[in-house]
Amino acid sequence: MSELVTIGGTAVCTMGNAPAPIRVTSQTKVLAGGKPTATIQDCQGGANIGPFGLCMSLANPAVAAATAAALGVLTPQPCMPVPAGCWIPTKPKILVGGKPCLTNDCKMMCAYAGSISITNPAQMKVTAN
Repeated sequence: MSELVTIGGTAVCTMGNAPAPIRVTSQTKVLAGGKPTATIQDCQGGANIGPFGLCMSLANPAVAAATAAALGVLTPQPCMPVPAGCWIPTKPKILVGGKPCLTNDCKMMCAYAGSISITNPAQMKVTAN
């Protein structure tokens, strides 16, 4: 079963080295466990998804430049997510504030070749079937 993601949940990127907090800005009226429930539109780097520590993707211009300066030795750089679109919904018929809900099994791609996924939905009581 899928679990709804709420404010305080965390996500990870395959190209980052740390989890990032999820912030809900797409709606504030629908609550799960007393916390605002996220939608697939909570997908902006910085506003909704914090940094993933250090980025290791050579598709990231900062990593590519630092690696070139280090004569080809991979040199990770601070990460700021650059989502390539919204979260891919797994429960598109379950709406939160008129938008598809964000569940713990949703994924999103980063423009720098990473795959972003939910590691902690921050609530365990409400499930989406």
